[in-house]
Amino acid sequence: MELKINNQTKQFATNSLTVQALLDLEIPIKQNGIAVAINNTVIPKSNWNSHPIQETDDILIISATQGG
Repeated sequence: MELKINNQTKQFATNSLTVQALLDLEIPIKQNGIAVAINNTVIPKSNWNSHPIQETDDILIISATQGG
């Protein structure tokens, strides 16, 4: 499966991913303070385990940072 994540194309060896499965592959350690948008729609964290990802989806993963 080829996905566009944060404007970069990446290849995955599976044809079936949920948002949580993708995050486990991309950010396996620290997943606090993360927001995910697919096709310009924010996916609530409560839906990450059930929301499927399609090959045509445009995915944006944002990490919160501290500072001012």
